[in-house]
Amino acid sequence: MIIDTTYYNKEHKQVIADLVGPEFSLVQKLKMNGVGSKRMIIDEVSPNMKSMINLVSDINYSNIELRPKGILLMINQGLKNFTWIIPYYQLVIYKTNGSSIHAQGRFVHYRNNKTFKENKKFFDKLLNEKVKYDMAHAMPM
Repeated sequence: MIIDTTYYNKEHKQVIADLVGPEFSLVQKLKMNGVGSKRMIIDEVSPNMKSMINLVSDINYSNIELRPKGILLMINQGLKNFTWIIPYYQLVIYKTNGSSIHAQGRFVHYRNNKTFKENKKFFDKLLNEKVKYDMAHAMPM
């Protein structure tokens, strides 16, 4: 689900909490050594997300926030902000010349440059959180 988060809306906060859980508490954020990524340069997006990026030859940025049951991928388009809500059970990450995040028939591919390399620890943390979630919610055989 993608929502326009340019302006504050109580309903958006509730929808986000229902899908990926509430924000981590300050203590949890400190224990995890932060829950947000630095901004990364978007290299490419799926055709059904083209309306959310700048059409001119401008650099598009995005950052990711961890939540207990998923992630929030925030995309900045000029003065507008869009948030893609991705529960962990729908999240797929590919590491090919940068990194791609896939879910719900959409994807965002990040450029492999300095800003992406600065986020290596964050992606490791993201994968650990996804594995923890998958292990806790795995069906017994």
